[in-house]
Amino acid sequence: MKGIVYSQYGSPDVLQLKDVELPIPKDDEVLIKVHAASINDWDWGLLRGKPFMNRLLFGLPNPKSRILGSDIAGRIETVGSRVKLFQPGDDVFGDISGGSWGGYAEYVCARENSLAFKPVDMTFEEAAATPQAALLALQGLRDKRKVHSGQKVLINGAGGGTGTFAVQIARLFGAEVTGVDSTEKLDTMRSAGADHVIDFTREDFTGNGRHYDFILDLVLNRSVFNCKRALASGGIYVIVGGLTVRLSQAVILGPWISMIEGKKIVLLLHKPQAGDLDFIAELFEADKIKPVIDKCYPLAEVPEALRYFGEGHARGKIVITMGHDNNM
Repeated sequence: MKGIVYSQYGSPDVLQLKDVELPIPKDDEVLIKVHAASINDWDWGLLRGKPFMNRLLFGLPNPKSRILGSDIAGRIETVGSRVKLFQPGDDVFGDISGGSWGGYAEYVCARENSLAFKPVDMTFEEAAATPQAALLALQGLRDKRKVHSGQKVLINGAGGGTGTFAVQIARLFGAEVTGVDSTEKLDTMRSAGADHVIDFTREDFTGNGRHYDFILDLVLNRSVFNCKRALASGGIYVIVGGLTVRLSQAVILGPWISMIEGKKIVLLLHKPQAGDLDFIAELFEADKIKPVIDKCYPLAEVPEALRYFGEGHARGKIVITMGHDNNM
């Protein structure tokens, strides 16, 4: 089979399309013929080995996993002896970052508990664009303190993959949503359902005098001290991603700020959960949410796709397609 392989950290130039061995599923795994995959921040970070924590977790001096890609959608070919839920021929999607990755290849093995059935009306491209982004958005808006009707919610980074899902889910919860992102993503945020949009290149949401009951920060491009200024009394600030220095600042100072000022500051950890993915699938089937896809690239062009992702201009998700006939 074909796969995009890398053996050292670096730029997209270190990626190569090669023939690799077909993986063999373990007893609790399935073998999937991948129809589509998508790019997440983790793929970009693991490619470059940045921040350094990625190297500590995933391999020193070189990466342990040779093939990136955690969000996949495809058709099951074979199942392990302990697999109960799925059978060959089932169309599935999921976030396989809890395993050995490998989504940028024609076939991949995945644990049964990392997958959900793909809705019939969902394309493989839409399915691949959904898992990690939608789950981060859902858990960010629900798990620390659920957003509810009438609240004012700000989403920083609302024009990206997770952000566009977050806008839609916050609106489902009844919130008034303000999206923050760059100039080229203003229309994307509006299309996703944002009530208000802010161009961060022209306006600093932390200093405009407006206050929000809930802030979901997907990029952390402002300091925690600045962001807390935009929180209303009793508000909650949930951080999903960002620079390591600022994440550390949030971990250290968050409890103190929460105690002194009554504004809760928390860090959301990524938790792939098949049950939540089933819920996301139900929302899609009910036509309540939909992934926003910027571009699709064939497998051979993964380096170009990651290079585009790294530029930070993607509106929604970037998807990798394998060229399989979806009816096969």
